[in-house]
Amino acid sequence: MPKVTREPLTRKAVDAAKTTGKLYRLRDATVPGLVLRVSATGAKSWAMVWGRGQEKAFASYPATTLEGAREAARRLSSEIDKHGAPAAVVTPKSELTVADACRDYVAALKKDGRATTAADADRRFERCLYADKLGKVRLKDLHQDHIEAWRDRVEKGDLAPLPAKRGRPPVAKPLARSSINRIRTTLVAALNHAVARRKVSPDLAFEWNAVKPLKDAGQRRGLYLEREQRRALLDAAVGPVRDLIECVALTGCRPGDPAICLRSDYDGRTASVRFRSKDHDRKIPLSPSAGAMFDRLAKGKLPKAHLFTQDGGKAWTADAWSDPVREAAARAGLPAGVTLYTLRHCWITDAIVGGMDLLTVAKLAGTSLAMIEKHYGHLVQGAARDKLAQVQFL
Repeated sequence: MPKVTREPLTRKAVDAAKTTGKLYRLRDATVPGLVLRVSATGAKSWAMVWGRGQEKAFASYPATTLEGAREAARRLSSEIDKHGAPAAVVTPKSELTVADACRDYVAALKKDGRATTAADADRRFERCLYADKLGKVRLKDLHQDHIEAWRDRVEKGDLAPLPAKRGRPPVAKPLARSSINRIRTTLVAALNHAVARRKVSPDLAFEWNAVKPLKDAGQRRGLYLEREQRRALLDAAVGPVRDLIECVALTGCRPGDPAICLRSDYDGRTASVRFRSKDHDRKIPLSPSAGAMFDRLAKGKLPKAHLFTQDGGKAWTADAWSDPVREAAARAGLPAGVTLYTLRHCWITDAIVGGMDLLTVAKLAGTSLAMIEKHYGHLVQGAARDKLAQVQFL
């Protein structure tokens, strides 16, 4: 969009606006969003601007006076506050697509202050839905068959090329069944949000509720690194990613936890840290080794500064840490498939085998007791058998 010139609008200023050979705008200081457009030919019109790249012309000048334009702009401003855009611009309900519903859901999460959850949902939709056939299906036409066909494409990796991002190949890979189920859950939440916002009939909820989660998807975490392998990974890491690796290995946190951790989240006096990712706000105690790491990273930083950053002080993202972790694993001679989540799995496994009760493990790891029992309950049973073998009951 051409640059908007900031000038107070008066009748004299409007009449004096001359052609410059290219489109330009004069912004009104009285009614936010109201602009006078002066075209390359000198024709003048009134328009409403409500966001970057979002503009609608609604009247010409001098057919509509400055005061008339202001009155119309105030009505449009009210519509924008209510609908997010002027009523004439808002997509009719009959034309809303699945992708529209997903974007609306992401926007609602951001508005509710759930930025991390919004970013996670947006990444999933970007990877598997926005550019897929399902994204283009109108909500009123959505059928169970559409969702099941989409799920099959996701499982096979038969998806549109991904937008270019650092650390991510442009070709979508097949996903594990557990990952597909998580994406399905996010999609269902977006569609249910569309129902709650009365953008689609509640009768249609049957179509997506009929698509059940894939079975046999909650398999145990398989890849486990011995302590020597974890130390080798840490030694092979180059640059700031080493701190991320060390943090996940020592605390069992999600990779997103340290990525958004601020200096104010760490309390050196009590040797504890607050983690806030995935809507699991929790404060956990730190081991002496973890405390020493946080002391080192917190030294000299202001309260709002990130503790874990990339080169240049930028905050970490999943796209940014994926490649450095894979490269470190390759240099250390570790099996393919090692990620930061592998270290979280190792921490949870060691904590349970070491005798920590499941409820404490769940609280420290920021997950539910049900998930711990589902994926790690076999470790408790194995430890119980070993202890039973040492007890003489008769």
